[in-house]
This record gives sequence, C-alpha cells and structure tokens, in this order.
Amino acid sequence: MAASVYWQTFGPESGQGSDLVLIHGWGMNGAVWQHLIPQLSALYRVHVVDMPGYGHSADVAADSVSAMAQAILADAPAQAVWLGWSLGGLVAKQASLLAPDRISKLITVASSPCFAANGRWRGIQPQVLRDFQQQLRDDFALTVERFMALQAMGSPTARQDIKLLKQAVLSRPQPTPSALTAGLEMLADVDLREALSRIRQPWLRMYGRLDGLVPAKVAADMDQLAPDSHKMVFTKASHAPFISHPEDFLHTLKAFMAEGRIPAPATTLV
Repeated sequence: MAASVYWQTFGPESGQGSDLVLIHGWGMNGAVWQHLIPQLSALYRVHVVDMPGYGHSADVAADSVSAMAQAILADAPAQAVWLGWSLGGLVAKQASLLAPDRISKLITVASSPCFAANGRWRGIQPQVLRDFQQQLRDDFALTVERFMALQAMGSPTARQDIKLLKQAVLSRPQPTPSALTAGLEMLADVDLREALSRIRQPWLRMYGRLDGLVPAKVAADMDQLAPDSHKMVFTKASHAPFISHPEDFLHTLKAFMAEGRIPAPATTLV
C-alpha cells in the first residue's frame, strides 16, 4: 500500500465550514501556517498538508508537479479552496488543471507559473537555481537556511520572518534530499503559462512587492495570462506576506473566501 501524505485538520466539523487546504513552499513544511491557524480555524475547516518528501510526509515520493498534485488530491477534501505558497502555488495550479471539480477557489501566494527567468519573462535567474542545486549536494542544511534568508530579503521584518520560518522547518522532520532536488528542478523547469487559460475557478494571486524570487512585475504580466483572476500586491512584503503582514493577508483572504473576489481594485497595494 502506497504511503499517504500527512494531514492536520482544524476548525469546525465536516460540513460546518468552508474547507481550506494550505500548501507550503520549497524546503518548508505545514508548520509554516501555524501562526494563522487560530484565526483561520475559527472560520473555516482548515487542512494543512506536508507535501511529498517534506516534514511528516518524508516516506512519500513525487518527482514532478503533477505527481505532487495527485498525491495531495488523493486524500484532500472532496471540494475545497486551495491555497498554495511559492512552489505550493505551482502545485495548487496543477491540481486545478487536473481536478477542476475538486477545487472551488484557487489562491496562490508569491507564486509563478514559471519561476525561472526565460527571455522577457521575469523570474529567478537559472544560474541561481543551478547554484542552489550544487550547494544542496555540498551542504543540505546550509542551503535551506540560505533559501529562507532569500525569501525574507527586503522585508522590514526579515529577521523575525526568518526566525519563524526556521522554527517551522525545525519543528518537523527535515525534507528528504531527493524532494529538495526534485523541487529545485520543478522551479527551474516547469512552465504552466500556456495552461493558465484552462483555470476556471475564482483565483486570487497575492504577491510581495519586495520579493526577490517572484518579481512584482510578474503580477502585471499575469494580468494578461489570467485576466479574470484577482490580484493583491503587498508593498512592504517579500516572499512570505502571510508571515510579515498576517493581518493584511488574512483580511484579503477572508474577503476572497466570502465573495470569490477582493473589494479593492486589482492594482491596489497595501
């Protein structure tokens, strides 16, 4: 029998609140959401997953974005709002394409359909990703720590953000080297831009203007690729706005959960 990914569920009993699935990013685990759980679980039935190869899902293998999405879909609620951060956003988009009837709304945070810079497309320089792949082979722990620092870079609360990320990572088993390597390959190679027109769910995209991994200009480029989606850019946030600006993040999320849209214009910055 194949191993299943690890889930935690918080909030009302089944059928008494909207189901919300939370998916973490590369190198992390489900504990990154722990500071938001009290507020979220008061309103929704919250399902937190450790992606294959991460945290308590270390025994589950998935070497592609599609395999990641399928592993999570296997035990996810029959229908839910899916929220994915960074690499988790890529997985959530793939799940929306694979099982559109299972995902009622889509929320992506500091995510891109193509993380690597490619021609005029803004993103992470391929050499940076290659360097991380080499560093991962040389020093597993230091590479993850450097990536956490890169995620918080530019945020006015960077030191505190890194501390929270480190606490989350260290509270659960470390990700497997194979999962980290596969994740970097996904960030370097996956390109879902041409498939985005098939995403029909209400979709909220959240960004940090100071993000060094998903440049804020990607938000404007995405307006053309996903014109029916909604956008929020947090002016003082970097790659983890749910950590650096939890109140603004929750306010935006709650509005979208309730209405399938956000009340502010798409270009509003907070």
